[in-house]
Amino acid sequence: MNINNINFTSFIRVAEAGSFNKAAEDLHITSTALIKQINLLESDLEIRLFDRTHRGITLTKAGESLYQDAKYITEYCGEAVARARSAERTQEQVIRIGTSPIMPAQMLMDLWPKIHERCSDVSFKLVPFENTSDNAREILKNLGKNIDVVTGFVDELLMKQRNCSGLLIENEPLCCAVPVSHPLSGKEKLSVQDLYGQDLMMIHRGWCRHMDDLRDDLTEHHPQINLVNFDLYDVGVFNQCEQNQDILVVIKSWSMVHPLLKVIPVEWDHVMPVGILYSPQPTKVVSRFLSALEKVLASLKQ
Repeated sequence: MNINNINFTSFIRVAEAGSFNKAAEDLHITSTALIKQINLLESDLEIRLFDRTHRGITLTKAGESLYQDAKYITEYCGEAVARARSAERTQEQVIRIGTSPIMPAQMLMDLWPKIHERCSDVSFKLVPFENTSDNAREILKNLGKNIDVVTGFVDELLMKQRNCSGLLIENEPLCCAVPVSHPLSGKEKLSVQDLYGQDLMMIHRGWCRHMDDLRDDLTEHHPQINLVNFDLYDVGVFNQCEQNQDILVVIKSWSMVHPLLKVIPVEWDHVMPVGILYSPQPTKVVSRFLSALEKVLASLKQ
């Protein structure tokens, strides 16, 4: 079987119309030709896709499964063609900004009007992605291909491991996310001593220097805190924190990631550098965007 020869369009149309005749009219072919296509498809796949009765046709269980996947494939192919056509229009100056619950683009969107004043011909396109371990690693290593920039931690160790460059926007204080049902959630600010006897969730050593500095400080000076390691910041970690009534080290801008967690500042001096991550070999339009952003940040400091 050659998967490239499968006519998903005809199959999808028949499935949605519930009739060979109606689907044939929509496709501007004869019903005989359409039936032959579906019969050939079933023969090639060795799967019965439709139950045929005098009342009409309905999808089999196998047909329902193929229909869902076929819809996804055709929609994805359509999006791929749209992206290809967009790439062909080289005169367009578009910055593709990756966004996820853990790497939100809001910080950049707040600055965009001032950036636009300095490069008015540049527009942006938000590209949502799921913050899985593989996704995050591949996106950062391949910035400039499907995504130009993302907001993230401008940490030397992390950027070296992920082969990307960064532009600092601000140093965000490291805070703690506390379940709203936790006894500490009533506090507006935590002392380090408040964390004694608690399970404090921290990303594993070697992920970034600033988290390692906090880990070293707590290990040396506050051994009463039980540090719990995890591998990746994703929504699952926030769920785990809430379900287990643990406490999670976060940055302040993650206050909206989980509705049942309260982000509370802590009386320590540890911060996380947050900014824009981009390819070490940025395109001309990305370089113009970064230059404009640097000037905006400089003006805000004056």
